[in-house]
Amino acid sequence: MSPNKQHQAYKNNAVNTASGAELTLMLYNGCIKFIKQAMKDLDCKNYEAKNTNIQKAQKIIQELMITLDPKIEISNQFLPLYEYMLFQLKEANIKNDTSLLEEVLGYTIEFRDTWKQVILETRKKQYAQGAHV
Repeated sequence: MSPNKQHQAYKNNAVNTASGAELTLMLYNGCIKFIKQAMKDLDCKNYEAKNTNIQKAQKIIQELMITLDPKIEISNQFLPLYEYMLFQLKEANIKNDTSLLEEVLGYTIEFRDTWKQVILETRKKQYAQGAHV
């Protein structure tokens, strides 16, 4: 198996075995990657690639919106933020505005870092409970 195929198999296995929390983290990381790439594309005046990467980031945010549970109070606070981020991505794409991409990138990094902390805290609690059983 070629190194590229091995890497793809590893990535597929990581996604297939990930928990919901880990998948959400992967979505945030993917969104960050696509926004950063769109910023590079914009700097290089590669507008077609910029458009593609912004659309990929938009699809991830839409997926995050779909997975929100309206029964959980914080979901109702996330939804308007995700909608705002989608709007800013659309505006950045239309206006070729890096500052709008930077703004959405900042929010996405904050969401990702917070989510990472939630995962770590949950694991600590699970470990502590398992250690005392």
